[in-house]
Amino acid sequence: MAVKKKAAKKKVAPKASAVPAKKLTAIKERYSKTAILNEIAENTDLSRKQVSAVLDELSDLTERHIKKRACGEFVVPGLMKVITVRKPATKARKNVPNPFKPGELMDVAAKPARTMVKVRPLKKLKEMAEK
Repeated sequence: MAVKKKAAKKKVAPKASAVPAKKLTAIKERYSKTAILNEIAENTDLSRKQVSAVLDELSDLTERHIKKRACGEFVVPGLMKVITVRKPATKARKNVPNPFKPGELMDVAAKPARTMVKVRPLKKLKEMAEK
């Protein structure tokens, strides 16, 4: 009778990331569009024109997701979710209590139906704000 030998399991060391984690410093003032394009181009070895093309395409892709008769939802992975919310029309109302001046009454104008855009942060973006 032949005895089968089991292959010895190899111990695999956890992968050490090839690129060390970047030290991210806080930015004190808001960047302009030009500064954003230059920063991304500098850090990714892409030309400024290529970075601009990527951001323009991201904008177009977002528009195609949230425009009329589209799915109404766009996700930038790990950062945010852009959703559309349909708000119904409201009728005009008279003699409504004024929330800012107790005791006074006010008139509220009618509003047409509209589509609102909401941007919700995802987990990774919330974690960035906590650091």
